[in-house]
Amino acid sequence: ELMLLLRTNPDPSSVDSFEKILAKHGHGDGCEICKPAVASMLASLQNQIILDDGRDALQDTNDRSLANSKEAELIQSFLVCLGELTPQQLVALGVTAEKYDLYSKITGAQRVDLFGASKHQLPDIWEDLGKAGFESGHAYGKALRTVKSCVGSTWCRYGVQDSVSFAVRVENRYKGVRSPHKMKSAVSGCARECAEAQGKDFGMIATENGYNLYVGGNGGAYPVHAQLLAADIDEDTVLKYLDRYIMYYILTGDRLERTAVWQAKLPSGKNGGGPIEHLKEVIIEDSLGICDELDTRMQYLVDTYHDEWAEVVKDPVKRNKFKQFVNTDVNQEKDELIDFIDMRGQKRPADWPADGEPQTFWKPPSDDVFSRSAKSWVKVGTVDQF
Repeated sequence: ELMLLLRTNPDPSSVDSFEKILAKHGHGDGCEICKPAVASMLASLQNQIILDDGRDALQDTNDRSLANSKEAELIQSFLVCLGELTPQQLVALGVTAEKYDLYSKITGAQRVDLFGASKHQLPDIWEDLGKAGFESGHAYGKALRTVKSCVGSTWCRYGVQDSVSFAVRVENRYKGVRSPHKMKSAVSGCARECAEAQGKDFGMIATENGYNLYVGGNGGAYPVHAQLLAADIDEDTVLKYLDRYIMYYILTGDRLERTAVWQAKLPSGKNGGGPIEHLKEVIIEDSLGICDELDTRMQYLVDTYHDEWAEVVKDPVKRNKFKQFVNTDVNQEKDELIDFIDMRGQKRPADWPADGEPQTFWKPPSDDVFSRSAKSWVKVGTVDQF
């Protein structure tokens, strides 16, 4: 309902901040539910930099850090379209990981993750890797995460279309697009479905005549098989239908609602064919008369794309948001804050101790007088007094 009020407001400038929206459509000071929800809506409609003009205060922890967090350590995910990396980029990743002593891993989404960075190191890490052509993988945001692909006709004898090149095109079009929940996609080069496109929010399977477009799938705790929206369509038509599908989801989906759940709640089509028939009517036949709006809004998001980390690197004000301490440039090293252990030649945080065990591996230095002095218990009161 709030998204509807924002998108139909005749004066978008009157609802372009949390404060204006709260004054016009709410009350109070805002809470941990409505702030991130409004932040997502503003990003989906206006696509402004999420760290500017107080919008960072609306974000969840990961979005505010532009990274995923575990304890005091942060995880960076780099956009690697379909896992394609040049030798120079591989070298840059290795040099950076070694420089900052980071745990590195190729992910199941065909991206590269570097684990274990301190927050104050992130702008420097991104400055180094930005020079090698890396962009944010948005693993921290409710946005497009990745487009997976097999090698297609380029390298596989069974491939009937160049699935890799098309997947790169799809990823470059929708990267950075914010939505009610994360989105995942895939492109398979033939019916063998090696990229598992039917288990994604939207996926394409190559045919001899083009692509079959599937929507509304996901894995996770409650797997859902995607449904066929259109068959044997060319790449441009796939993108046209995807523009409308994704934007329809953004404008009508509830907060933290995946496409599969949203799609299942849609009304049935005119002939009783269920939600997928409704989607065909809206997206292909324009039964609601909103396709022009969906096309225009998606093209705006594509045209205003910005790499969020590149914006931080070039702006001293944004870089300061990642300082460890606001009143000094001296940083406390991560080894002083977290216990690390070796795992197959790489360093990772130690597992949290079980209940009842010492909660740290820290030991006092040998010259610590207090740790070597005799100690005894002193009664200060009973439990019920505290």
